Amino acid sequence: MMRSVLKVAAALCLALAMAGCTRSPQVSFYTLGAPAEAPVSRPAHPAAASEGGVSQQSRPLIAVGPVTIPELVNRPQLVEQSGANQVKILESKRWAEPLKSGIPRYLAREIGRQLDSDRVFSYLEMTGAAAPYRVLVDISRFETVPGDSVTVEADWTIRHLGKSAKSGHSLVRRKIQGEGYDAVVAAFSAALSALGGEVAAGLQTLKP
Repeated sequence: MMRSVLKVAAALCLALAMAGCTRSPQVSFYTLGAPAEAPVSRPAHPAAASEGGVSQQSRPLIAVGPVTIPELVNRPQLVEQSGANQVKILESKRWAEPLKSGIPRYLAREIGRQLDSDRVFSYLEMTGAAAPYRVLVDISRFETVPGDSVTVEADWTIRHLGKSAKSGHSLVRRKIQGEGYDAVVAAFSAALSALGGEVAAGLQTLKP
């Protein structure tokens, strides 16, 4: 009888140990955030802000997006290069929102910051308002090499009243500063900030 009890107890312990081994790792979620060296600052009352006598309300309305991204990274999980022809899909490291909506929102914020305008929005935030300027972005590379750098490569087009006004190509690399995936996401944020700066420079060449 005692031997049977011990066998049952041993089986229960083994089952519990196996359950612990197969438990899914804790999932971490990440969002694109403004780089520390480039804080976003917008006036609390847009109509009251002005530069050279030009009020915020008189500045042109700009919509950013849609943004296309490679299907390889169009997923909740972070993806990193693990070899020349290999990638690793990180099941426990995930984006808090789809990149197709997070990137245009982040770019809009960065372009607005660099133009000193609060009238730049993601196309998803326009809710029926017609923007005379629209920025279309086609991202062909959104890559990370663990412990080294991230790369963002994109073609972008500025359209004015439905017609192409200016186009450009951007290739941005940023070193990963620090350990862990917080540093990877920060590097992506810095790279997208630089992309936003190039688009903003293109917008500044146009006469509204």
